[in-house]
Amino acid sequence: MRAVTVDRWLEAGELTVADVPEPEVRPGTVSIEVHAAGCNFFDILMIQGKYQVKPPFPFIPGAEIGGIVRAVGEGVEEFAVGDPVFASNGLGGFAEVALSPASSTYPLPGGMSYAEGAALPIVYPTSYAGLVDRGNLQPGENLLVHAAAGGVGLAAVQIGKALGARVIATAGGAEKLEIARRNGADEVIDYNEEDFVPRVKELTDGKGADVIYDSVGGDVFDRSLKCIAWNGRLVVIGFASGRIPEVKVNRILLKNIAVTGLHWGAHAVNDPARMGETFDALFALYAEGKIKPVIYKTFGLDDVSVALDALASRKTYGKVIIAP
Repeated sequence: MRAVTVDRWLEAGELTVADVPEPEVRPGTVSIEVHAAGCNFFDILMIQGKYQVKPPFPFIPGAEIGGIVRAVGEGVEEFAVGDPVFASNGLGGFAEVALSPASSTYPLPGGMSYAEGAALPIVYPTSYAGLVDRGNLQPGENLLVHAAAGGVGLAAVQIGKALGARVIATAGGAEKLEIARRNGADEVIDYNEEDFVPRVKELTDGKGADVIYDSVGGDVFDRSLKCIAWNGRLVVIGFASGRIPEVKVNRILLKNIAVTGLHWGAHAVNDPARMGETFDALFALYAEGKIKPVIYKTFGLDDVSVALDALASRKTYGKVIIAP
């Protein structure tokens, strides 16, 4: 089969496609013919050797896929050959065939495309768990979503709106602001043109945002503390800016706020039951038409370098998809 292989730490532009043996199905896994694979920022960090997970060489990147079951391993009873599925497979997605644990594989909901399936299993549960479990978002509250046109940001905008919040979105440029607005943002702020802190205060009559959803870190985190409401919750899910911020805890005390984090992948080990509950909630929202993955563009397997470069340069919105 054809696959993108990484045999040393390298840049996205150096990725190549090679012929490699098809993975053999193992107990507890399913083999999936990959029709779509989602791209994530951590894919870039992983191939550079800058991510916290450093797979042994050689490895195939790509952590979320949509496709058709080709074979089922011993002990797997919930799937059969020919089933349309999506999966959070961890590694191996940028290939014509990939293995996934059955426990991280889900039936593709009716009406959902393979590309949409490949766009769902990381950013949507991350945003749902971040807003519901960690942020305790309530109807009528003001939710501030940073980088709201990215994959995880758009998921948070859609879910926040579905949960009854007033959504304030930050993004860079008119196109990305319009994408956020079309997906449920009530108010939008171009961080290239204005300081979001006074604008958030203005939009909330001086109160500030009840919940702030931050995948950026760095200066964005620092400034978010200046526009968070009394009893507010700042949910940290990543550091796309590259700088991991620090906070003086007197700020937490003085405004009675909570700074909390969400690492969705850790639920598989520490709280697996919550994973099923979260996906059930997401499936219900999808069936009601309240969430829908947004696809920026689909690239062929040979263009994976172009796809990841576009993601790294912040030119994209929603999810970037590879179609092996």
